Amino acid sequence: MMSGENQLDEHDDIREQDRLLPIANVARIMKRSLPDNAKIAKEAKETIQECVSEFISFITSEASDRCIQEKRKTINGEDILWAMQSLGFENYAEVLKIYLGKYREVGETIKVDKTNGGYKEDEGGEASSVLFQGTQEQNQHLQHATYPPNYYSGQAYSQHTTEF
Repeated sequence: MMSGENQLDEHDDIREQDRLLPIANVARIMKRSLPDNAKIAKEAKETIQECVSEFISFITSEASDRCIQEKRKTINGEDILWAMQSLGFENYAEVLKIYLGKYREVGETIKVDKTNGGYKEDEGGEASSVLFQGTQEQNQHLQHATYPPNYYSGQAYSQHTTEF
């Protein structure tokens, strides 16, 4: 692993387009949460794009710290869930834990189907639709997840922020 200073220098060299999720993907996700006739301003899409990218960096940094302490080089799903819980995002971590379990189940099915010849996932994916199926209670939990307390007012936020 690199030292913290080298990681910072390397992070500064990352082009903005490589750091951000594609705006079209962000817009598509936003549209799913809105009525069909709703419109989203370009500035709103760009703001969410920045926020999502920062959130991913924030969670990943915490998971990476855990891996460094445990002398591991690969971040896995459990590390992400642990990071989310330790940063105050317990409600989201619980839902993602369910999703991760389903993802692994579907992943095994896909591997088996591919070896039996002919499984081809279509756009939007049969696999992804299976992942989002769940009990009514699980789906309601996702829709009514409460936001964690304002974690960003403390010292931890300044340790994980990047300048835009």
